[in-house]
Order: sequence, then C-alpha cells, then structure tokens
Amino acid sequence: MWLRLIVTLACLFMSTPSSAHGADQHVLGTVMAIDTKHIEVKTPKGQSVDVRIDKKTLYKDKNDPKRAGVPEVGDRVIIKATKGEKKGDKVLLATEINFLSAKRVPVPMQPVLVQ
Repeated sequence: MWLRLIVTLACLFMSTPSSAHGADQHVLGTVMAIDTKHIEVKTPKGQSVDVRIDKKTLYKDKNDPKRAGVPEVGDRVIIKATKGEKKGDKVLLATEINFLSAKRVPVPMQPVLVQ
C-alpha cells in the first residue's frame, strides 16, 4: 500500500517541472527592423512578428560568442520570448535572442583606367 502511494506521488512530482517550460515561445526568422524597444522578424512562412525588447534581454552571437553585440537587419535570429504580464496580452517580450550574422560581401572595387 505504501509503495503504491510513494510511486504515485513520485510520478506526480516528476511531471510537474516539465510543464513550466510551456510558457516560452520561440520566434525564428530574419531581422527586418530593430531598435531599442522592439525587433521585427520575418518568419519563413512570410509572416511579420513584432517582439518587444527590454534591458533584461540577453543577446548571443553564434559566430562570435565573446562579442556583446546586437543583431542587425538581415541577420537570422531565434528569439525565446514570453507573453505579456496582463491576461489576454498578445505582446511578446524577448528574454533571449540568439543570432547568426549574415555574411557581409565586400563591395568590389571599380577598375581604374590606366592611360
């Protein structure tokens, strides 16, 4: 009898922590616009998603982990976000932004005419 009770309680407590991760949402796409308060991302399906940014938002550059920078327009991002504090609020707040800088191709120099 005690063994059944212990096993049942153990199963209940082991499944509880996994439900806490369900509040996070992930946004994947390309940066279309960014400023100090928000970032606009175009998803692979063509939708535009606006995510708020605050001082607690963490930035991680996958090309250079030591660099403490922010993504630029054209960079690929994966944003970990949560919904707003108010019930029914559909605004997303970024907690972590992982980005991969787009390869910058240098502009070719124009040939100089020699006479």
